[in-house]
Amino acid sequence: MTPGNMNQINEKLNAHFAGKVVRKDLTKLIKGNAIVPTYVLEYLLGQYCATDDEDTILHGVETVKGIIAKHFVHRDEAQLIKSTIREKGSHRIIDKVSVKLNDRKDVYEADFANLGLHKVPIDEEILKQNRKLLSGGVWSIVTMGYVRTDERDSSPWIIESLKPIQVSNVSIDEFKEGRKGFTTQEWIDALIQSLGLNPEEFTTRSKLLQISRLVPFAENNYNLIELGPKGTGKSHIYSEMSPHGILISGGEVTKAKLFVNNSNGEIGLVGYWDVVAYDEFAGRTKRADKGLVDIMKNYMANKSFSRGTQVYGASASMVFVGNTDHSVPYMLKHSNLFEALPKEYYDTAFLDRIHSYLPGWEVLKLRNEMFTDDYGFIVDYLAEVLRDLRKEDHMQAYRKYFELSDTITTRDKDAIAKTFSGLVKVIFPHGEFSENEAAVILDAAIEHRRRVKEQLIKMDETFEEVDFSYKVLSSGEKKTVETLEVEEIMGIRRQAISKDSDEISDHESEGLKLEPAQKRIRDNQSGISYDRLFGAYLIGATNILVKDPYIRLPYQIRNFMEFARLVAEKKDPETEVKLHLITFNDEEHIEDARNAFSEIADTLEPLGIFFTHEFNALIHDRSIDMNNGWKIMLGRGLDIFQKTSGRYDIAEYYQENRFCKDCEVTILKK
Repeated sequence: MTPGNMNQINEKLNAHFAGKVVRKDLTKLIKGNAIVPTYVLEYLLGQYCATDDEDTILHGVETVKGIIAKHFVHRDEAQLIKSTIREKGSHRIIDKVSVKLNDRKDVYEADFANLGLHKVPIDEEILKQNRKLLSGGVWSIVTMGYVRTDERDSSPWIIESLKPIQVSNVSIDEFKEGRKGFTTQEWIDALIQSLGLNPEEFTTRSKLLQISRLVPFAENNYNLIELGPKGTGKSHIYSEMSPHGILISGGEVTKAKLFVNNSNGEIGLVGYWDVVAYDEFAGRTKRADKGLVDIMKNYMANKSFSRGTQVYGASASMVFVGNTDHSVPYMLKHSNLFEALPKEYYDTAFLDRIHSYLPGWEVLKLRNEMFTDDYGFIVDYLAEVLRDLRKEDHMQAYRKYFELSDTITTRDKDAIAKTFSGLVKVIFPHGEFSENEAAVILDAAIEHRRRVKEQLIKMDETFEEVDFSYKVLSSGEKKTVETLEVEEIMGIRRQAISKDSDEISDHESEGLKLEPAQKRIRDNQSGISYDRLFGAYLIGATNILVKDPYIRLPYQIRNFMEFARLVAEKKDPETEVKLHLITFNDEEHIEDARNAFSEIADTLEPLGIFFTHEFNALIHDRSIDMNNGWKIMLGRGLDIFQKTSGRYDIAEYYQENRFCKDCEVTILKK
């Protein structure tokens, strides 16, 4: 990409946040085989490549490559680096450093993850400035020295200086001012690009799910769980995107490691990190310490924990990510959405402390085209901003426009308010948002908490049903928020009932009366097909006019073919149907479209469907108009489905398995 073809978001990022953004393809370019978090690489790129000048970028990339080659410690080259330090007497390295107290010698000692050095003495002054070294380890730029010694038990290795890899001197006011230069959609896309993703590959709802993963970094004491299939990037963000978050294996957690070590009084992970994330948290056969679960319950509810006689407070957010064992419909019918958790965590008192359940099954597996080569924030810069925003509180901000139902419990309201507050910090850090914009993130906050509560009700009959609704103060309208997976199941059941009543083609003669209808399809909703949406309304039509300006790309032509197949299924075999399409295409591709439509016409004619088409540059409406008295208004035309993963994805052949785009379908009686 060159400056001349930058899109508007890239231009705005470079204009409003000069020096704080970087092209995301550069990270992949320099990473190579280095096992190093994204924030470390982008920290270095930020020093040399935070610009839109192509020559500076090229020079900067070479510089960063040189730094990685010369100073980053690859495990298989550790002995070579050690030799270099010994020969030169001093050498800078990039490695992950952790520190422990050796109480026998009364000294602090450092371990180097890749270099393989252990028990290297470290000055207490360095430790006072970087307390995180005591918990989990920190990626750092270290100047290592080597001095030969004949003293017994004395180490020749010396830590001359240590600097954690993280941006400093972030101005939150500048960040808020820069945000004002973007529309809400542009800002969301800028955040998606900052996560290394291509906004064009995601729907609005999918973008919001990705951004919701940032909330624990912006909100104190926020508890989030995400369960779903493998390969969707659930844990990536917690290990790669911020030096203030730590990802640990769910099976490695102990009371001492997480909270406080009673033997030496050392505070655990929650005292040093903004976000503690548990990877591979699910697994019913996994064992966990019941005592640990009890301490976690208290901490997640009260922001404090006690070990021995002491009571400690902390602000770390808790994140739990893991894989599900069954499909969502199966879990909803036979068990619940928490069924994959270890027995000790399958505890309603513990689960009630979770503020948000992200539906990991809605997140598509990451494919190459889903990554971006455009600009985004240096992730370390964004991490520092989110950390600064933890000081703010927007939990009551929704009350400007809305009032939650009185039946919602205090714990439910707090969970909703915390999610709303976190999303405000991430999407509207400048504090400016309209009623409609607030409604979008309030709906998300309610849905994420409702997903938790609905499962608790299934698990424990002492939990009462809650009316997850709110009143719009400007209109007095009541709006109820349902989780998407439940809405899908309800829709499938309604379709099944309808299908049972539709054993022969003539609905009217069998007493099943069709009615005008308006159907809302939500982002990421599945279980939808043309047949389920409007198949019954095609019956009896012998003249069908389809208006859709976007029947031009291969997948859109596939959609039209699937519609034509539905027409063939619904028509009487002995009846002929005229099917006419009005669409448009640019001059460059119009001949290809004509050839495709000619081929379609040839294949439909033996079925008794006579297909014709015309190109009209002036059409905007999308509809299906029929001579049986019905007209179907299509908000997005036939293009209601998101892209599939590829030719071997079952969704390519089975509409009900595709994720949808947000749209409305209105069926009118003419």
